[in-house]
Amino acid sequence: QVQLVESGGGLVQPGGSLRLSCTASGLTFSKYNMGWFRQALGKEREFVASITLRGARYYAESVKGRFAISRDNTKNTLYLQMSSLKPDDTAVYYCAAGNYYSPISSAYDAWGQGTQVTVSS
Repeated sequence: QVQLVESGGGLVQPGGSLRLSCTASGLTFSKYNMGWFRQALGKEREFVASITLRGARYYAESVKGRFAISRDNTKNTLYLQMSSLKPDDTAVYYCAAGNYYSPISSAYDAWGQGTQVTVSS
């Protein structure tokens, strides 16, 4: 059974940094494209970043230059390093695994439970 578990969320001041982690089990992690999505209260889930099984990275325009996605296949773990955080980054962040790269959430087959990130002074 595939399981994705996010961690690393919390409360941070504007301009601060956080690193999210997503540990995967029940799948051959290195063979999956991985993504981060987020959903703010009252809004639809949106694409944040993705990394293909070959390591190509893609970002939403709103986070480009501030967020960095990476993966460690030896640890079955996906990361999202977030810096220069803004109040608009406040959301529940989800990691996802899929067979195809896509910024569309429906392309991903497995999801974590999410971790809350709150950016506030």
